[in-house]
Amino acid sequence: MKHILMIATGGTIASKETEEGLAPMLSSQELLDCVPEIGSVCRVDAVQPFNLDSTNVYARHWLELVRIVEENYRKYDGFVITHGTDTMAYTAAALSYLIQNSRKPIVLTGSQRSAYSRDTDARRNLADAFLFCADERAYGVRIVFNGEVILGTRAKKTRTRSFNAFSSIDFPAIAVMREGMPFYYIEGQKPTGDPAFYHALNENVFVLKMIPGLKADIFDYLDDHCDGLVIESFGAGGLPNYEDNAFFDRLARFLSRGKTAVLTTQVEREGSALDKYAVGRRLHACGKVLEARCMTLEATVTKLMWILAFARGQQAESLFDTPVEHDIF
Repeated sequence: MKHILMIATGGTIASKETEEGLAPMLSSQELLDCVPEIGSVCRVDAVQPFNLDSTNVYARHWLELVRIVEENYRKYDGFVITHGTDTMAYTAAALSYLIQNSRKPIVLTGSQRSAYSRDTDARRNLADAFLFCADERAYGVRIVFNGEVILGTRAKKTRTRSFNAFSSIDFPAIAVMREGMPFYYIEGQKPTGDPAFYHALNENVFVLKMIPGLKADIFDYLDDHCDGLVIESFGAGGLPNYEDNAFFDRLARFLSRGKTAVLTTQVEREGSALDKYAVGRRLHACGKVLEARCMTLEATVTKLMWILAFARGQQAESLFDTPVEHDIF
């Protein structure tokens, strides 16, 4: 029987109604009490490092999760992390870079309604997460939600209320859960040996979402406060010139200071294609601008945080373009 560690972190799944609205209050044991049936397939221990609405979860908490997984890696066969849905895709992506080549599954799940709600999706999602985690073929960082198993680097929250809250962007869900078992579309090659654990992130990464008419003087702030910049541009990608070329000039100066910029698109699917239009090709004159192509924003941001914690220049560029868990192609 598999031995699994549940890491409870809060979120809607653990929330109760208060005078100020829903807030995480349930303990890890209360969550486990919702799914007594998993006792027939796995033994479960639980820890609760924090109990937060996932709006409040960021790099410090991702690194805490890495520490817990690493310290317990030899003791358990897998890990289930209960988490709020709002930033679950960021956490899943971050863990995909911070814990690489894990032969053991690290499964994130949550719910759109509290475990104590009459019509909750919590029980199904939690049971599916444990059942998938106990499967012999499972490995790596995955989100299990509404019967789908999604790579940690490909997940995005695309609905705020519906039970099918998460989508796998530009890559198939790797499996679906049916009658307590995973049916795989993509099984993959399970790693051997020990995973690589990383313990640092550079949080000085900024996402600049372009809107029509945005002024280039935003770089007055970016130059002094950011090591990495993700530009969410329009369509296939590019920068506006607005008759004065200010964006191109300021981006070139930003890059000349040894900083890193990545161009992505605001469009959810099919990715960027910088060389398609002149407004994209002109970026090459600014210096080395990386292109996210088909990456999700969550993966783009967290991969850049991971890389800039220990690399710059050509090494950073090479690492960004190197696929991790099918994040870029």
